[in-house]
Formats: sequence, structure tokens, C-alpha cells
Amino acid sequence: MAFVSDLDQITRAAAGDPSAVSWLVDRYSPGVLGLATRMLGDRMEAEDVTQETFLRAWKALPGWEPRAKFSTWLHRVALNLCYDILRKRRESLPGELPEMTDPELTPPERLLQTERVKAIETAIAALPERQAAALTLCALQGHSQVEAAEIMETSEEALESLLARARRSLRATLAERSVA
Repeated sequence: MAFVSDLDQITRAAAGDPSAVSWLVDRYSPGVLGLATRMLGDRMEAEDVTQETFLRAWKALPGWEPRAKFSTWLHRVALNLCYDILRKRRESLPGELPEMTDPELTPPERLLQTERVKAIETAIAALPERQAAALTLCALQGHSQVEAAEIMETSEEALESLLARARRSLRATLAERSVA
């Protein structure tokens, strides 16, 4: 099997090759969807963000210049779309958080896990947007600090500061609720 680079696929996708488009979607949509789901806490909105991210990518591909990794750029587009939705939400009442439980747990364990997950999601949602994004990208999505800094268009030092403040706030909030 021959090595296929992102740049090859981007070039082919920009020229209208549907197999290259599928390859890029298959490769990057799980990460984009995961980021949007974590940031928004709503699977349907996250799917909409993922779709819009790729639509914007396809429109931009003919003029795209590889100044950053394609994945970094895609995550940045998704993060900006998430910020837009979060800002709109602040103007309306908050909705219900989705349940995220492990089906292998017993009912009492599931209840405890659900309460913990809700407390953590609530605490993350209460963080300032940039702190929540930094925490989501690094701790929940597994991006390196270098990648997260690129996605957030900030320096590594600024990202480390955001992460430190987010972790402190999260720790304090969860300690108050006795969840930590």
C-alpha cells in the first residue's frame, strides 16, 4: 500500500476527487466531532458543527495553503463554530446535559457515575470559554499542548496558563461539591 499524504488528498479533494474528500472526512471527522461534542455537550449540535466544518473546509480547499497542519486548521474552524454556539446559548436558558454512562455498570454505580459526569460537565461549562477549550483539547481530546496552542491560535505559555487556571477552577468547584 502506497503512502498517501494529507497534502496529496487535499490537492485531489480541491480538484473535486470524491474519494479524496471521503478519505479526509473518514480521517478527521471523529476528532472534530469529539471536540464539538465535548465543547457543546450535545451530539446533534456537534454533528452540525462537524458538517459545517467540513463544508467550510471544502470551500476553502482550492486556496488552502499548508501554513499549519490540516487537522489543526479543521479543529480551529470547529472550535470557532463551537464558540459561536456557546455565545448564542448564553442568550437563552441552559438545556439538559446528555447522559454519558457506561452500560457495564450496576445501577448504583451508573447513578454515581452520571452524577459525577454531570458535575464535571457543569464545572467545565462554567469555565471561561478559552479555559474550557484548552482543557477539552488537551485533557479530553488528547491533543498535545503544541497542537492545542496552534488550534487556539495562542502561544504554548498562554495555553499552559489557561490549563493551570482551568484545572485550579475545576478542582475547587468539584471539591466544593465533593466530587473530586
